[in-house]
Amino acid sequence: MDLDAVADELYALRPEEFVAARDRRALDARRSGEQGLAAEIGALRRPSLAAWVSNLLVRREPDEVPPLLALGEELRRAHRELDGPRLRRLARRQNEVIGALARQARRLAGQSGHPVGEGVQREVAETLHAALADADAAREWAAGRLVKPLHATVGFPAAGATPPNRRTATPASGPGKRATDEEPTGDPDRAPGERPRGRPDRARRQTPTSRPDRDAEEERRERRRRLAEARTREAERDLREREQEAERDLRAREQEAEAAEGEAAEAGARAAELEERVRELRDRLREARAGQREARAAARAARERSRRAEQAVREARRRAVAATERADRPTPG
Repeated sequence: MDLDAVADELYALRPEEFVAARDRRALDARRSGEQGLAAEIGALRRPSLAAWVSNLLVRREPDEVPPLLALGEELRRAHRELDGPRLRRLARRQNEVIGALARQARRLAGQSGHPVGEGVQREVAETLHAALADADAAREWAAGRLVKPLHATVGFPAAGATPPNRRTATPASGPGKRATDEEPTGDPDRAPGERPRGRPDRARRQTPTSRPDRDAEEERRERRRRLAEARTREAERDLREREQEAERDLRAREQEAEAAEGEAAEAGARAAELEERVRELRDRLREARAGQREARAAARAARERSRRAEQAVREARRRAVAATERADRPTPG
């Protein structure tokens, strides 16, 4: 028994079957003397419904996994290279693939006897989006052992979006600026480095930020804000799931304890019944042994009487023969 094999077995089960099967496996490991493995198995968390549906898709449709991983690599490469046309083409393909796989996962859940709704399908779609956006998330999804759905913190540009313009910012004025960078004044009488008369000192005035730069900065701020909100939502969702799992585990433990108490009471009653039966059997055995001793004694007495009777018969025969012989002798003159 090893952890990977047990985890594969457990995460293939339906969510409501997970806890009981996990506890049985942990107990098996403890009975085998593998305490460390038992602790690791006991620490495995029950998957949420959306995570189970995502795992089901990976396990039932393994041929769909490599194409999705390859699409994610293409999307991330295009995003890094800011290849606008390729991003738009891949984004359309991404939407088609995610929609088709999320619907397929929902169908598989229904076929497995656990129908799910639109909300779970959306969480599966978000998990697929996260797998496309992040390589680590992709590996986690492809393993088929998700405990909760994945969430993409930063998405790809939408179809039709134009990559940011990577222009070099205009350098600010400073002591290191060359004299050839000075703006022509048209005043031949002004000495080099002298401020033009009646005009502001542009060297001291800050260059205003261009509109594209402001847009880029706003986009970065918005992205950071979305990232923080996504992390907060994920933390809250994780906390709720942990609380729900703890409640489910508590109810399962209470049910197991009640069942164990019932089994213990039943076993106690059965043990008392068996003890009474054993006492009855022992009494009967003692009686049987006493009867056996009596029967043996009676048999010995009967054999002794038979021996004596046979002896008496022999003696009677002997006397009869002797009497006959005497009777047959002639009487003297």
